[in-house]
Amino acid sequence: MTTGLPAPGPDGRLRCPWSVSSPDYLAYHDEEWGQPVRDDRAMFERLCLEGFQSGLSWLIILRKRENFRRAFCGFDVERVAAFGPADIDRLTADPGIVRNKAKIEAAVANARATITLPDGLAAEVWKYRQPPGPAPVRLADIPSATSASKALARELRARGFRFTGPVTVYATMQACGVVNDHLAGCVSR
Repeated sequence: MTTGLPAPGPDGRLRCPWSVSSPDYLAYHDEEWGQPVRDDRAMFERLCLEGFQSGLSWLIILRKRENFRRAFCGFDVERVAAFGPADIDRLTADPGIVRNKAKIEAAVANARATITLPDGLAAEVWKYRQPPGPAPVRLADIPSATSASKALARELRARGFRFTGPVTVYATMQACGVVNDHLAGCVSR
């Protein structure tokens, strides 16, 4: 049974406990999760991947990430925004990604919505950054959504984004360093 407290990784250093269960999680935690993302392509990729993760294990998404990048043209927003019905059919037949048609269509719709944002997607997400509070001590201290993620989700949906509920948006905010949810005892804090 997990305590939800930082756990030692293979090098003995303490990390968020979710990260020590597989090498894929460990690399993602140590090299990427919570690092500030300020460019639109990278922000669009994280938002899409969080949407595809909904209802699935994040490990599935991490292991298919290169396939997603290939299928979605490196998450080039302009190229994805230009996808049409043939691209949707191609993607729903691609066994290397999550072949959920609604999620695929949402990624295309989100690319189209992204190109209409006056200051870009990354700037839009970062506008909802809140002053940092106390560092979470255990996993139970981390919310699944916040007032900021709820407000951002409303804003994104009003602009035509899909599969961007408050939980998905909060996970994106965590992944992109808009909030720092590394536990207090984590080496990455």
